[in-house]
Amino acid sequence: MNETQSYICESPERLDTFLTSQIGQSRSQIAQLIKKESVFVDGKIVSRSGVKLKENQVVLVKFPPAESIPALDVDFDVEILYEDDDILVINKPTGLTVHPAPSVKEATLVDWLKHKGVRLSSISGEERHGIVHRLDKGTSGAMVIAKNNTSHEFLSNQLQDKSMGRYYLAVVNPPLKEDLSEVIAPIARSTHNRLKMAILGHGKYARSAFKVLALSDDEKNQFVACKLYTGRTHQIRVHLESLNRHIIGDHIYAQSPKQEKSERILLHAYIIYFIHPKSKEKISFVASLDKEMKEYLDKKFNMEKIDEIMDVNNVMHGFDTTN
Repeated sequence: MNETQSYICESPERLDTFLTSQIGQSRSQIAQLIKKESVFVDGKIVSRSGVKLKENQVVLVKFPPAESIPALDVDFDVEILYEDDDILVINKPTGLTVHPAPSVKEATLVDWLKHKGVRLSSISGEERHGIVHRLDKGTSGAMVIAKNNTSHEFLSNQLQDKSMGRYYLAVVNPPLKEDLSEVIAPIARSTHNRLKMAILGHGKYARSAFKVLALSDDEKNQFVACKLYTGRTHQIRVHLESLNRHIIGDHIYAQSPKQEKSERILLHAYIIYFIHPKSKEKISFVASLDKEMKEYLDKKFNMEKIDEIMDVNNVMHGFDTTN
C-alpha cells in the first residue's frame, strides 16, 4: 500500500481508536504508523497515539510502501504439526533463531517462512511473517504462526488474555525439593549482564510453576514440566535460577556449567493450546522431543517411566489449572 488517505472525525475520540475503526487494523499497527510520522491532524504531524480528536478534524495518513526483504537460502526443514488457510503449527528445531537481526548471520525461521510464502501485509510498511510468539534459539518445540492479518490479531490477543499457553519439558539440576513449585517474581533486563534477565523490583509481573516428573538414575537431575502463566523473556530460566536450579545445557543461567554437558539446552515447548481464529474451537498440539534430548534422557533416566509420564493429560493435569 503506497497512497494517502484522509478521514474526517465526526465526534471527539482518541486518534488511535478513530484510525483503528477507519482503517480496520490493530492499535499496535496504528501506533507504528504514528511512530513513522505518517499521520497528520489538520496538516500537522502527530507523535502520540492518545491525541484527542475534535469534531470535524481531518486526519491524513500517508501509507509507507511495503518492504520486501529477500529471504536467505535455507538448508534445513521444519516439522509441520498442522496447517490450514489461517495457521501453521510447527515443531521448531533447537539452534534455529526465530527473527533476523544484525548479529544473526545464518538463515532464520522467518527466512523459512518466506520460502513457504507466509508474508503478511502491514499498513506501517514493515513486512511481517506471522510470528505471534517466540522461542529462544536453543529452545525447541511448538509454535503457532499466523498466515493472515486476521489470524495474527486474533492469536496475539490470546497471548494477552492467556487463552493461549504452552507446557514445557526440561531437565534440571539439582533436583527440586517440592513435587510442585511455584515462583511469582517480576522480571527485567539484568543491570549487570545485558544477555540475561533477572528478578528485579521494577520488572514485569511473572508467574511460573514446575512439576516434577522423574528423577534421574543417579538422582542428580530431574525431568520436569513447566507451565507459564505469563510470557516474559527467559522466564523459565530466571525463575529456576531464583531457586538455585538450572537447565542442563544452559550456560547463561547455569550455576555450575561444567557439571553437566549437553549439546543443547534441554528445554522443549511440548504442548501448545489456543483457540482457532476461524472455528473458535480450543485446540492443542504436541511437539515430540528431538534426537538430542531423547538421547540424553535415555542415558540418564528410565525411559519406560519417561514415556509413561509424558502422557499429555498427565502433564497438563499436573498443575492447578483453575488460575
